[in-house]
Amino acid sequence: MATKETKQRGRPRSFDRETALEQAVRSFWERGYEATSISDLTRAMGISAPSLYAAFGDKRALFDEVVVEYGRLYGGFLSRAVAEEPTARRGVERALREAAAEYTLPGRPRGCLVISAALNISPASAEVADSLREMRLANVRAIAAAIRADIASGELPPDTDAGALAAFTGAVIQGMSQQARDGAERTELEAIAELALKAWPRKAGGASR
Repeated sequence: MATKETKQRGRPRSFDRETALEQAVRSFWERGYEATSISDLTRAMGISAPSLYAAFGDKRALFDEVVVEYGRLYGGFLSRAVAEEPTARRGVERALREAAAEYTLPGRPRGCLVISAALNISPASAEVADSLREMRLANVRAIAAAIRADIASGELPPDTDAGALAAFTGAVIQGMSQQARDGAERTELEAIAELALKAWPRKAGGASR
């Protein structure tokens, strides 16, 4: 019986998908969602518009994938720090120091894509803004949960306002991102981080560490 040869359907991709995605990350990171056009993306990614649509879908679908890739490669340090350190303050201290370094690292766009990508966005792209806002709020909720755990264990005073302290921390991180985009250097952001940590309440018997 003759063996039936299986033929590959469609034309093979002529570009490396991971490399193209990395260039898309940088484009959205530098310009934001709305200011980044399809022509900006195809030029940065080195592919044609039909290839972009075939491989990634439309601009919104590509951006959703970009956000996941950004978190995997660059932006997950905050949630990791809060999850891995033994106390909320230690987690936030680590996150702020890492933010100062990450937001000013040479050779990449400054600041945080999740914080800056939806600035000056139109109502037509409200879903993008809402999605990024939810990601930021999820980080604040994780910090608040860690603070509440420390209150329960006695690491922080019982009258600590977990929600307000977590929101304050989120505001500091967002401000550091914008400062970095405005040209602040790592040492300047580290000074902001040090001042922010002074706002944390002390536990009975000494500074909360």
